[in-house]
Amino acid sequence: MTSVQDRAADVECLAELAGFRQELYRCFTRRGDALMGLSDAMLCRSGPVDSPVELCMEPEFGRGHGSVFDCLNGGRIDFAALRAAQIAVLPPPLAGQPMMFAIDQTPLARPDARYADQMTMVQVRGKGPDSFLPGWKYSIVAGLHWGTSSWVDPVEARRLLPGDDDTQVTVAQIRDLLDGLEAAGRWKPGGPPPLICLDSGNSSTAITHALEGRDVQLVIRLKSNRSFRGRPEPRQKGQRGPAQRHGERLELKNGGQRPAPDLHLVRQSDRYGQMQITAWRHMHQELDRSGPFKDWPKDQDLPVVEGTVVRMKVERLPDGRKADKDMWLWIAGPMEPDAGLADLAWTAYLRRFDQEHFHRFSKVYLGMDRAHLASAQATDRWVALALAAYTQLRLAAPVVPDSSRPWHKKLQAGEVLTPYRTRLGFPRLRPQLGTPAKPAKSVKAGPGRPKGSKNRPKNRQPVHRKGNAKPAKAPSAASQAP
Repeated sequence: MTSVQDRAADVECLAELAGFRQELYRCFTRRGDALMGLSDAMLCRSGPVDSPVELCMEPEFGRGHGSVFDCLNGGRIDFAALRAAQIAVLPPPLAGQPMMFAIDQTPLARPDARYADQMTMVQVRGKGPDSFLPGWKYSIVAGLHWGTSSWVDPVEARRLLPGDDDTQVTVAQIRDLLDGLEAAGRWKPGGPPPLICLDSGNSSTAITHALEGRDVQLVIRLKSNRSFRGRPEPRQKGQRGPAQRHGERLELKNGGQRPAPDLHLVRQSDRYGQMQITAWRHMHQELDRSGPFKDWPKDQDLPVVEGTVVRMKVERLPDGRKADKDMWLWIAGPMEPDAGLADLAWTAYLRRFDQEHFHRFSKVYLGMDRAHLASAQATDRWVALALAAYTQLRLAAPVVPDSSRPWHKKLQAGEVLTPYRTRLGFPRLRPQLGTPAKPAKSVKAGPGRPKGSKNRPKNRQPVHRKGNAKPAKAPSAASQAP
C-alpha cells in the first residue's frame, strides 16, 4: 500500500512537472500553441521520432502537417528564459557535494543538404575512422548526477556559428550557467563551487585563464602529448640575469617520470581493480602568442596559468580488458588541490560519460538529428524542444506509470525508470498534466498555390571550413545545374 509520504512526494513531482510545462509554454513567444503541441507529440509518440512532419499524426499535436513547419520556421523561443527554466528544476546535490555539469559537442550532419544555411564541417564518429561532413555543431550543457543513474539534466544547446571559436563558446556557456545558478538560488556564494567537466578537445589553459576569479572548479581531460612546467627554483642570492618563469618540464607522453609528484594515492575498485592516482601541483603550460593568446599585448609577459595535473592509472577496464593508456586530468579552481579533490575529480569525470547516453537517446528516440530543415534557426528550435522533452521525462520518471513490455527486465525496489521506459508511460501521464496550449482553431483549407506559378530557384548555401575568414561565395541560381 502506498504510504502518505509517497503520495505527497508524487503530488510534489507532478506539481513540479506541471510548473515546468507552464514555464516552457511562456518561453514560446510566437506560435506557442503549435510548439507546445509538437513537444507533447515528441514525448507521446509510440516509437522513435523519424521526422517532424510525422508528429502531426499524433493526437497531442492536433493540427495539420503545415503547422509543423510553420511553428519551426516562424515560431520564436526565448532561449535565455528556457535556460533559466531548465536551471530552476535542477535537483539539489548531495550534502557537501558540489553541483556537477558537463559540456560536450554533438554534430548534426547534413551531407546531402544543398540549401541549408550556416553549415560548418563537423566531425562524425563511426565504426571506421572519423569523417568530416557538412552540418551543424551544438555545444550542450548538462547537469550530472552523483548516484548510479544515467539520467542527466540538460540546460541548453548552443549552435556554433561559422567562424566561432570553441573555447570562447564554452567560456560563455559556463559564465551564463554560473549566473543562472546564482539568480535561481541553486548556488550561493560560500557554497561548494560548481564543478565543470570538459573533454580533451578544450584548451585547459585558455579556459582556466578566462574564468579566473569565478567560483567554478574545472576538471578537463588532457591529451597525452601535452607538456607542463612547474614553478622555477627560488632565485639565489647574487644571481644575475632575468628571473626564470618556468621550472622543470613534465612530459605526459613519458608517463610523468619527472619531476617528482606531490601526491600519490592507491585505491581499490570493483570495476577498475587497483587504481593509482598521481598529482603534480602548481603546473602550467609554456605559452606563445598563438591560438587563444595570439592577440596578447607584445609589451606584456604571457600569463602563467597554474593548475594541478592528475594521472589516473587503472589495472583493468570495466569490460575486463587490460588498460594500456593512462588518463590525464587538469584541475583548476578555488578548491585546495589535496587528496580529496583528486578523488573527486576522477569520479566526476567518469560521470561525464552519462552525457553520451543522453546524446544517443535524444537522437534515436526524440529525433534531435531527424529534422532535416533548411533553416539553422528552425533547427535550433527543434533541438530546444528535444532538450525540454528530456527534462519533462526526467521530472516524470518517479511518477510515470510503468508501461514496460513483458520482455523487459523487471525493476528492483526503489529503482528509477530509464528514459526509454519513462517515455513509454508518458502518454498515460499527460492527461493528468493537461496542457497550457490552446486548442487549434477550426479553419478552412487555404487556396493553395496559384495556378500556373512556379518554384523560385534557390541559391546553394556555402559550407564554412576552418581557416577561412569568410565562407566561399555561393554560386548563383543561374549557374547551377537543374
